Amino acid sequence: MSKPKSGVLIILSFFSIYVIWGSTYLLNKILVSEVSPLLLASIRFLLAGFLIFFISKLLKLSLKITRPQLLNCIIAGFLFLVYGNGVFVWALKYVDSGFAALIAATQPLFVIFLMRILHGIKIKKKSMLGVALGIIGMYILVSQDTLVLKSDSILGILMIFSCILCWSYASIFVSRANLPSSFFVSTGYQMLTAGIMLITLSLCIGETWLSPWSWSTNAQSSMILLIIFGSVVAFSAFNYLLKVVSAEKVSTSAYVNPVIAIILGWYVLDEHISLQSIIAALILLTGVYFINSKKKFTIFNRFKNK
Repeated sequence: MSKPKSGVLIILSFFSIYVIWGSTYLLNKILVSEVSPLLLASIRFLLAGFLIFFISKLLKLSLKITRPQLLNCIIAGFLFLVYGNGVFVWALKYVDSGFAALIAATQPLFVIFLMRILHGIKIKKKSMLGVALGIIGMYILVSQDTLVLKSDSILGILMIFSCILCWSYASIFVSRANLPSSFFVSTGYQMLTAGIMLITLSLCIGETWLSPWSWSTNAQSSMILLIIFGSVVAFSAFNYLLKVVSAEKVSTSAYVNPVIAIILGWYVLDEHISLQSIIAALILLTGVYFINSKKKFTIFNRFKNK
């Protein structure tokens, strides 16, 4: 079922996946230093799912779901949140975070080629140029720090690539799948089913469980922010965009998130921003423009004219 398009809602949704998701790097880093990765993700997504259902009831949104829709939500939850998110966080134990960010920047390229392979969609020259600029900008950004690879980094690198491929395929899958008519309710089912799968996996591999009451104040605050903004707000916006915008445009968040993370580090933690970072950010955002643009119109003008 197609979703109504609103220029303002689209802009706000892109703001969510660009800015809010950009802030989750810092929040996840604070949490993963104290909490096991799969347990962290399971708590985050379970609580976010229940919160979405509670808000949906207040808004009088129907929670009814057909069997095919539930199956699609389970598939999407696994691809996005269990494998795409949970395994990515786990892999960071073996790969430098800057190098992982460089790998993640290949997501738009994965999406574009998967759209070509699975649905025969022609790859536009502007999109390819945008992807190239994005990868160049990301390299300039992360090359400022020396990347230290551990002896078993190859495993981590391969797992991260598989996560990016999984997330990219899921983006295309959700854009065409039969899901609940409300993207908000659909997000709730994806969060809840993913949380159940993650907590089961956490038990199976024997992760250390610590009560949230024993976490530090910073960790508890980070979890609250991740649940409300990183999961409920941003992931709902992400699901909405996948229904009204092409998957390759939504995937440009992979370029913008690291830029936002650096800006927040400068503003919140008083971190230094080098000239190289500024140049990299400009190249990244130029790449996003090329992927999102059509002829002389910007992305938002395109939606307005449809």
